[in-house]
Amino acid sequence: MLEFDEYKVKLNNCKPELEVLRTALRLEAAQKEIEELEAASARDGFWNDVEKSQQVQKRLKNLKDKVENFDRLCASWDDMMTMCEMAIEENDDSMLPELQQEFEEYTQKVESTRLSTLLTGEYDANNAILTFHAGAGGTEAQDWASMLYRMYNMWAERHGYKVKVMDYLDGDEAGIKSATIMIEGENAYGFLKSEHGIHRLVRVSPFDAAGRRHTSFAAVEVMPEIANDNEIELRDEDIKMDVYRSSGAGGQKVNKTSSAVRLTHIPTGIVVSSQVERSHFQNLENCRNMLRARLAEIKEREHLEKISDIKGVQMKIEWGSQIRSYVFMPYQLVKDHRTDYENGNIDNVMNGDLDGFINAFLSMSAQS
Repeated sequence: MLEFDEYKVKLNNCKPELEVLRTALRLEAAQKEIEELEAASARDGFWNDVEKSQQVQKRLKNLKDKVENFDRLCASWDDMMTMCEMAIEENDDSMLPELQQEFEEYTQKVESTRLSTLLTGEYDANNAILTFHAGAGGTEAQDWASMLYRMYNMWAERHGYKVKVMDYLDGDEAGIKSATIMIEGENAYGFLKSEHGIHRLVRVSPFDAAGRRHTSFAAVEVMPEIANDNEIELRDEDIKMDVYRSSGAGGQKVNKTSSAVRLTHIPTGIVVSSQVERSHFQNLENCRNMLRARLAEIKEREHLEKISDIKGVQMKIEWGSQIRSYVFMPYQLVKDHRTDYENGNIDNVMNGDLDGFINAFLSMSAQS
């Protein structure tokens, strides 16, 4: 029964963390705002302004999720303490494996919640728009881009986020040349902004008949969705629009009949495109959202006061510029070159287990 006594000590040591989290999350203010928003939602005419009502409902859901997540942490602490006391009283060690697993999950959730309180950037609470670009290397690089695409979809699924495909261009033989998705959920951008950069793959290529080892690169751009047009102004005279027919293999992701849209932001040279929606107007709206997000991300990353200060920025998808390496051969290891965080379980990482990398980056950023 010594193990259960030790866990009681651990849990008692964890208790003050919950109170610190309660303050950091500003739960009293959140509860008050929930009451105010619910009262506003009940007033006559609330749904007449569809856009405003949707914003209120989104804010309400985010606040309720924050409160409920903290309540679940407290309930988990209570359950584990009860489990310890029952096991000691009944001299029953059969509950130890369950307690060990629940305590591990609890500590991970506490750490994730703690890190969410560090997300104080202007756009951290927003949805995230991710764009994937294959580097040089043809099929091998395009396959690597599709592996990253899947990895971030899996990460979103693990966290209960929704994913919307905004653009998708198939590779010549396999994989993708480029793709853009929106990951929808509170703090999606705050967590994923650390993933912006060049990702390097080392493996024995399945496309090389000689079984040689290859190094491939792909770029991941992470941008915040900007819902309010007033935050990032797009002037018509600054935008060049091209309409073209959708390309690629098609399938579910690419609309084969409607016109695709490409927008060029003349002052910066930034180019965005969309070809997945059914109508020209939907693709145009996708492009405007992506362009607004790209400008906002650069503004925040470069610590600029105005959008007009942004110059054309292009990531070099090549050796020496990578933020992270994924080595499949001759050993298995994923290493982030900014934080030195490592994970030897490469299968888990490729299935969306990225929290260790994200948490390490947020902790490093908080200390700098």
